[in-house]
Amino acid sequence: MYLTQGLHRAVQQAPERLATVDGERRRSYRELADRCARLAGGLTGLGVQAGDRVAILAANCDYHAEYFLGLWWMGAVANAVNTRWNVKEMAYSLNDSEAEILLVSGAFLPMVETLKARCPGLRHVLHLGKTPCTHADGPAGMIHYEDFLARATPVEDGRFGGDHLAVLLYTGGTTGFPKGVMLSHDNLWSCAITRLAESDPPDPFVTLLASPLFHTAGVAKFITQIVVGGTAVMMPSFRVEEVLATIEREKITDVILVPSMIQMLVDHPEVREYDLSSLTRVAYGASPISLAVLERALAVFPDAQFTHTYGMTEASPMITLNSWRNHRGEALSNGRIRSAGKATWGMEVRIVDEDDREVPRGTVGEVVARGDNVMLGYWNNPDATAETLRGGWLHTGDGGYMDEDGYIYIVDRMKDMIVSGGENVYCAEVENVLARHPAVASCAVIGIPHDTWGESVHAVVVTQSGVEVSAEELTDFCRGDLAGYKCPRSVEFRDSLPLSGAGKVLKQELREPYWRGRARRVS
Repeated sequence: MYLTQGLHRAVQQAPERLATVDGERRRSYRELADRCARLAGGLTGLGVQAGDRVAILAANCDYHAEYFLGLWWMGAVANAVNTRWNVKEMAYSLNDSEAEILLVSGAFLPMVETLKARCPGLRHVLHLGKTPCTHADGPAGMIHYEDFLARATPVEDGRFGGDHLAVLLYTGGTTGFPKGVMLSHDNLWSCAITRLAESDPPDPFVTLLASPLFHTAGVAKFITQIVVGGTAVMMPSFRVEEVLATIEREKITDVILVPSMIQMLVDHPEVREYDLSSLTRVAYGASPISLAVLERALAVFPDAQFTHTYGMTEASPMITLNSWRNHRGEALSNGRIRSAGKATWGMEVRIVDEDDREVPRGTVGEVVARGDNVMLGYWNNPDATAETLRGGWLHTGDGGYMDEDGYIYIVDRMKDMIVSGGENVYCAEVENVLARHPAVASCAVIGIPHDTWGESVHAVVVTQSGVEVSAEELTDFCRGDLAGYKCPRSVEFRDSLPLSGAGKVLKQELREPYWRGRARRVS
């Protein structure tokens, strides 16, 4: 199993078929393969070898297609940097991965000098510029990507596969530092094949890549597209009107979204003015969808099959799938729509207690899983790897139960994490920054329900005696070290935090007023 196999298959069977669409620019599979071979050759000329890490900092674009496939062609490892991070977080991932090459698009050029200063290991920066281009288009001291490709000598595909490392995807961490999830060719390939085995791909298979390609969901969707030789339409950011217009213009048949995106689409006042009849498959994940939003979505997209996938970066990312059959008819009233579905093909899922013993059906415990799509481990972090993969099972940190038919229901998070608009926010990461403010004596961060984003970051703060500080000042302070989506959206001031006998903050007490009356403690 190697991730460039689908590219070669498409070139053999339909070389002129559209591989990527990026605005007005359209590239066939023949062009894509040639550019991948040239990128691999050019990077080889810069000293990049199999196993070396190469990073990209760009919004979704067609350059991502040749970046991923070109690196896998030569056995290098992709590190797609989270574009929503601030420069400190970006620099951390570049240094931790020991990336020596960075591809960067124009929107992020102002960050390059700071990144170079913070990342002494960066040897070359390639500027993703316009096509056609001149030497003048590239900023001084950078290599212009199109010139670089034009001069490069294409090389043969090394057909790296199996357990060879393909990507490093950085997630937040309970220690305050992101962890690099190591996913192999086998991990990513097996997840793509599993997804295809669950339901036949639409014909034609035209995917709108609205999910960012620094997330495992976006990468997995792109790989599935390449496996079947479909067309990937790139969406640099989620803008409702542009998404609706693109579905109509490009005849999109397949998309993956988070529930907040679906809600914004179906609630747009002009949604009925677009021809959305081509869309036949909608996958969503990161959080459950409310029944009210689903009913509105089914009315807007009556011919689309909705599926819910549950997983995490460490599983490439899919663990369970709730079929489209459970999004219609009786399933809307029997409660099955609230489930995360059953274990996907090739996956084993259990619910276990604190001693990793399987619990009876209907009993809440931790969701654990194993299969070929489970990560190799965390980059340079053997302790976290051993803890998460103990006993050969991926410990998700999610609390849930399994019914008699094998359906999984997620009810809480055992790890201290918030999911807001599809982004993971680790509470410790925010608390570590808040605690550095001179006015803060102690603090706790929790997730509270939010009608649009699912959950919102909420901080409970105890100030130093006699010191006053505003919520706005604390949020602004966090922005210096954290991406905007991680910063508190609300701040509550208290005289003290509830503590256990061992001195641990009782977050359940802090969360209780906000989640009271809800069937589950996640949203």
